[in-house]
Amino acid sequence: MIRKTLGNKLALFTLLVSTTLVFAGCGQSPSGQNASGSTATATSNQTEATNKPAASEPASSTDSKSSEPLVVYLNDFDEIIAPMFEKETGYKLKVVAGNGAEIMSRIEAEKGNPHWDVVWMDAMPSIHQLGKNGQLLEGWTPKNVDNLTDTYQNMIPANKTYYPTGAHAASVLIYNTKAVSADKAPKSWDDLVKPEFANLLGMADPAVAAPAYPFVAWFFEQRGMEGGKAYFDQILKNGTHVYPKNPNVAKALTGGEIKAAALQESNAYGMKNDKAPVEIVWPQEGAPASVRVAGIQKDTKNVEAAKAFVEFILDPKVQQELIDKGEESYFEPSAKDVKPKSDRATEAKLVVADPEWAAEHEAEIKQWFADKAVK
Repeated sequence: MIRKTLGNKLALFTLLVSTTLVFAGCGQSPSGQNASGSTATATSNQTEATNKPAASEPASSTDSKSSEPLVVYLNDFDEIIAPMFEKETGYKLKVVAGNGAEIMSRIEAEKGNPHWDVVWMDAMPSIHQLGKNGQLLEGWTPKNVDNLTDTYQNMIPANKTYYPTGAHAASVLIYNTKAVSADKAPKSWDDLVKPEFANLLGMADPAVAAPAYPFVAWFFEQRGMEGGKAYFDQILKNGTHVYPKNPNVAKALTGGEIKAAALQESNAYGMKNDKAPVEIVWPQEGAPASVRVAGIQKDTKNVEAAKAFVEFILDPKVQQELIDKGEESYFEPSAKDVKPKSDRATEAKLVVADPEWAAEHEAEIKQWFADKAVK
């Protein structure tokens, strides 16, 4: 279960620092393309958002059914969510998929003329900031919100600008069993700074991979800004490898470039399922969580379809299907009576950075990592 910390790696080794802070500190894609030229691919249910703007009239003038398809910006589940939603509701859906930095850069670039209706992503701090900026529909309560567990009810912001659909470990500890014995494997986040792991560790870039910022944000919140900087300074000086995305970390781990890593849990369990020689460790102090939330663009002309989509992904049956069939299927569901993957650790403990704090400090933290990269 998640333990919410309201008192409540890594380094941003991308050369494209200039766009890291395009929106609340969100970065540029690895290819260097911005929101108007993203590499997000299209399938029969995917499209480039720039083709058909989805917002030109205020939500109050919306018809119950729109001739335009609902446009959803997301970073996971693009392979199954459109046919699921269309079959259940009859609404047409176009999804624009990209990594966290790409999606947030698109939203910022389209700020004056949004091309999206709903954003659904495991980036609660960034979406929280969208709500603070007045870019999301406020004050609406889904009909099925009572389906959520108390933990996730408590994550709904006071202005009701977004709703959580689940959370996963932004990183767990994982090690290559051919290179590290169980007794010498890292078991705590403090182990990442030990000299025996010098130049042997890896993790995803917090400016590119959506889960990576919530990971580092928790440490900064818990330790304070100066304490967080000191901790990650030690990790950087210990020679930790930083990769654009979590799959790159997984590849480096199996390829022998690194021996242990902080890795997003779906990637970690995916390696186990592929019979890679790895073991997963859930630190006793908890794994920082990346919470997936959905918010509606405040001026969408597809307001009824947008509301239907949010209610759809809050539905226990839908969350169960995402766990049973989705690629990013290792997560803790927000709805009651939904069963996580059977091989997901029963002792899995998630800890969450306060979204208000994380949103407020996102630009500062990412700039700190950018400065470290330049040095």
